[in-house]
Amino acid sequence: IINTVSANLPIDDYLQLLRLDGTLVNVGAPAEPVSLRVANLIGHRRSFAGSAIGGIRETQEMLDFCSEHNIRPQIELISADQIDEAYERVLSSNIKYRFVIDTSTM
Repeated sequence: IINTVSANLPIDDYLQLLRLDGTLVNVGAPAEPVSLRVANLIGHRRSFAGSAIGGIRETQEMLDFCSEHNIRPQIELISADQIDEAYERVLSSNIKYRFVIDTSTM
């Protein structure tokens, strides 16, 4: 499962990582149109699917996978008094990671 908004590699690079009969699922709407080489799907019976959100089962599978492989989110932790600044940065597209508010600062 990927979110192409934050993906650094073309879809074809991700498709090549899939095993036989593997499925790559894009969650959410990408900011830009997505293109791929259909040959990357046919050769190894791979699939490319989309979903607005993942279901509970898929979300749990993703969390389990991340835990097993020590995959952690990249975030920018902000204090409650930085919310306005963070919002302005979102509006100006001056963000690199998801903002997470440290609730102990509220």
